[in-house]
Amino acid sequence: MLHGKTVAVVVPCYNEETQIGIVIETMPDFVDRIIIVNDCSKDRTSEVVQEYIRNDKKPAKELRMFPSHVARNRFNEAVMVLQENAVTELEKYTPSEVWNAHPERDRIILINNLQNGGVGAGIARGYKWCKDYDIDCTAVMAGDAQMDPDELESICTPVILDGVDYVKGNRLIHRSAWLVIPRIRFFGNSILSILTKIASGYWRISDTQTGYTAISLAALKGIHIYDIYRSYGMPNDLLVKLNISSCTLREVEIKPVYRVGEQSKMKIFKVIPRVSWLLIKLFFKRLYIKYLFRDFHPLFLIYHAAFLLLLLDIPYLMKVISAFINGQTLSYEPLLAFMFLSFGGFLSLFFAMWMDMQDNERLYK
Repeated sequence: MLHGKTVAVVVPCYNEETQIGIVIETMPDFVDRIIIVNDCSKDRTSEVVQEYIRNDKKPAKELRMFPSHVARNRFNEAVMVLQENAVTELEKYTPSEVWNAHPERDRIILINNLQNGGVGAGIARGYKWCKDYDIDCTAVMAGDAQMDPDELESICTPVILDGVDYVKGNRLIHRSAWLVIPRIRFFGNSILSILTKIASGYWRISDTQTGYTAISLAALKGIHIYDIYRSYGMPNDLLVKLNISSCTLREVEIKPVYRVGEQSKMKIFKVIPRVSWLLIKLFFKRLYIKYLFRDFHPLFLIYHAAFLLLLLDIPYLMKVISAFINGQTLSYEPLLAFMFLSFGGFLSLFFAMWMDMQDNERLYK
């Protein structure tokens, strides 16, 4: 426990038989549960974890599934619906099985996915376990030992002591970032971070792709965990879900860790286009759910006015480009239309972004 609160660490892993032991052995003593989610690995990852479970002698706080369930009465129908959903929603996750015979007493928990679901699906399944057992703070660490366990306390403390809903490590602000992080990874992270700022509404965030995070129990209960994007766009999708639910956020500095035996499974030139398209869809999802259906905000109209003006501007932009290339003289009508639509479109867009920043300022804690 940390400051009297329960802490669990979800460790998604795929083919990490050589690295997962390092993660388990270096886990801080204040961690109550280590949730290993084996995503249908083809190597001996599952067997290695099973051996650690058998040999683990560290005491663990006994937990009970659904400890906060309440009895039905005439006033709590809404609460009962949520309780029933918590029990039945497991079928919405990637099919899996808990290997432990006594998960309520074991410190290391092994969940084996029965089919490969992706890193997002693994984290979602681990989150589900922690939500069911009312873990106060749930962190995520990679199974390849690329995260320094000594930094776990600084990741979890804001959740436990300051009431922050979601904490992300930030490698990019560490003074060694440009020297340690591979250039292609640094570039890809920067591109996706810029797009994620716009899509998620968390405009201050700068290292969106790091998986070293901690989340509160309230935040886990406030979002649809089973609906988290299952592949490498998971951190971006989760940020949008948290913003829609008005969850508070904080970034803390962490060290970039590379060359510790890990083997990256990310294909950066495949990930960037796929996640970029995901972020475009998530932006509009956030816009409609948060600023139209849940609580109307003028920035919804201003954003759409900007998009409409810029869309109408495209034919005139093509005429201007064509005239410039061919050395033709352009009449005043298309030129004025181009200038008006461009100026109005970009001005509306920047104003909508500014309003978006102001509205989400309250979510930094």
